[in-house]
Amino acid sequence: MKTLSCDLCDVSFDAETFEQWFQQMLSHYKSDHADFMAAAADKPKEEGAKWMAEARARFDGA
Repeated sequence: MKTLSCDLCDVSFDAETFEQWFQQMLSHYKSDHADFMAAAADKPKEEGAKWMAEARARFDGA
């Protein structure tokens, strides 16, 4: 089980896999960081892919 915090606030999530952690983060972002999600929707797809790669590296390193 790995525990990682949100990169925008202090909330932490526990998960066995990156996919489980990502689903928790996605729900959290949609509810608690809706403004960030709205702004991210207007950004290039490459930025989202970069965030995913960095998040996976953080998870794998935890």
